[in-house]
Amino acid sequence: MTDANRTTQIFEASTLYGAATLAAALDAGQFGPRGAARRVLLVSNNATIPETAAELSEMAGWRGIAARFDTVIDWNETISPHHPSDWGPADRDAPVWERMLRRFWGLGDGRVELIVESVHAKPAAALATIFADADVHVYADGLMSYGPTRDRLPADTAIRVQRLLHLDLVPGLRPLLLAEHDVPSEVVPDDAFRAVLDEISAESRDGAGAGDDEEVPAQVAVILGQYLAALEILTPREEEALHERMLRGAAAAGFRAVVFKPHPTAPAHYSKVLEKAAADLGVRLTVLDTPMLAETVFERYRPGLVVGCFSTAMFTASAYYGVPIARVGTGPLLERITPYQNSNRVPLTIVDALVPDLERAKAGEVVTARADAARSVGPLVRTVGYCMQGKLNPGLRPEAEAWLDAHLNEETWRYFKRARLTALALPGGFASGLARQLPGSGTALRIARRVRKATLRDGKDGKAKR
Repeated sequence: MTDANRTTQIFEASTLYGAATLAAALDAGQFGPRGAARRVLLVSNNATIPETAAELSEMAGWRGIAARFDTVIDWNETISPHHPSDWGPADRDAPVWERMLRRFWGLGDGRVELIVESVHAKPAAALATIFADADVHVYADGLMSYGPTRDRLPADTAIRVQRLLHLDLVPGLRPLLLAEHDVPSEVVPDDAFRAVLDEISAESRDGAGAGDDEEVPAQVAVILGQYLAALEILTPREEEALHERMLRGAAAAGFRAVVFKPHPTAPAHYSKVLEKAAADLGVRLTVLDTPMLAETVFERYRPGLVVGCFSTAMFTASAYYGVPIARVGTGPLLERITPYQNSNRVPLTIVDALVPDLERAKAGEVVTARADAARSVGPLVRTVGYCMQGKLNPGLRPEAEAWLDAHLNEETWRYFKRARLTALALPGGFASGLARQLPGSGTALRIARRVRKATLRDGKDGKAKR
């Protein structure tokens, strides 16, 4: 029986990777000793159609993660029939929801702490509204933590955010997420996270469908699917072609065995296209249809290469398993993702800047991410971050101007849009030098836009129409 005045820590998670990050933080003592507070794991299935996506409880390694918590609660069931990504209480209804959830979840009158992902988005934003007095801790389980906050946080939420916990995927690179609120960042220790990954892999081997008797090729490449069509970045046909390019690149690098790890929500016909390409190339293809972490695949197959587009799992392969990684298709995606503020832009930029292009590298030349990654990519990430969310991060402007003045060239243009640089009166924009000298940002932007329109008409008609 729980003490009515006992502190309750509510950990919200929507992915097994995120839950593993929380488990590592707990093991490292970053939320105090076991027993000091009641620990509730609140599971949310944020898939577009939750009923068609694998539940966390169905994934290999779930039992060990869940055992670290006193209670596991299903958020989808709690708010049914609403969708977790859409629903949030009206402000006037928040106190009613808090009283109901405290009674329904047995929280009593004690203090509540929230540990959430993506605090600016639902369901985390909904929880922060309901538990209006709770301290908030944010954890980030991927490359997006290095990008700026997507939306401005309500002031009453921002003042409650205590810290950002994140994995050190790009050693030494500091996250921009929540930096506008001076939220301190805290690294989840590498050894704790790797230990959790090993635990998940061991449970996967012991569980049904783990494939213990499967013959594992001596030298294998792993292809990571992301299902970019779901993000409307690529069409399904274009994503099929991207996977095929990854397969052909791995074959060209000398790999005769390839494992395809599809995204959990990817359609089955994606693997059919790869199967035909593999047959044509004489490559042995294994398609994994058991829901499991990509990291479990790395442990099981011990690959000689991991290929992806801009998946976070590429960096866990490099940082935690020492596996060489390579990218395919990042260039066109930098052009296509919209708007410029799209949160995927920073992960895409990091991968493009640090990871070798498989289709340009010669066989045997794919390597791990650069050892000086933070120093080499940090200024670029902060410049891109300012261009994405300049109003939230005005302090980054001097560094962004200096970097663009010194480094903007044919090679680096792919990370920027001229219209964006123009709107911000930055180097590389139309009449940026003039715009930066004019008094008043409104005047500067109006003149810059007129110059841009005139330039575009000149290019189209041969002369500017007045």
